[in-house]
Amino acid sequence: MPIDTFIVYVGVYPDVYAAEADYERVKDLHAEAQLMDAYDAAVIERRDDGKVKIVRKHETPTRAGGVLGGGVGLATGLVVALFPFAAIGSGLLAATTLGGSILGALAGHAVAGMSRDDLKELGESLDEGEAGLIVVGVSDMASRIERAMERAEKKKAKELKADQGDIERDAQSAGG
Repeated sequence: MPIDTFIVYVGVYPDVYAAEADYERVKDLHAEAQLMDAYDAAVIERRDDGKVKIVRKHETPTRAGGVLGGGVGLATGLVVALFPFAAIGSGLLAATTLGGSILGALAGHAVAGMSRDDLKELGESLDEGEAGLIVVGVSDMASRIERAMERAEKKKAKELKADQGDIERDAQSAGG
């Protein structure tokens, strides 16, 4: 089983606009390096009712072999693991056309690739802000991703180990 090591960056922001600005910087960084398929990212916003909503996301389409259509990757899986009732757009993630089983499989890979302490620390960090940016990238880009998240009030970085082949197989079997 070939295990890939990714770096997860979590940035805590005072508002969604600052998180989105850094999201664009991370996106531009990967476009310039011609590595658009080498990262996943999600901007989350804590709503007035305390619930979490994914307001923007970029997922590597090859991460699950295109099985997921519009794409759901490790960043979204991590959001689901940290905030099980997160919403995307206007609906709950589990209620989307992708189905809860695919999201569950991706969340499982995100959780399995990190220690419980690391997951807890990332979740607690995100609880401290109004918005957050989660970026799952290849380790070669780690320092550049960190610099691109310049508006973050707080940043955490953790390793995530995942087998892309297993992710694809689980997504295919969960998708029917």
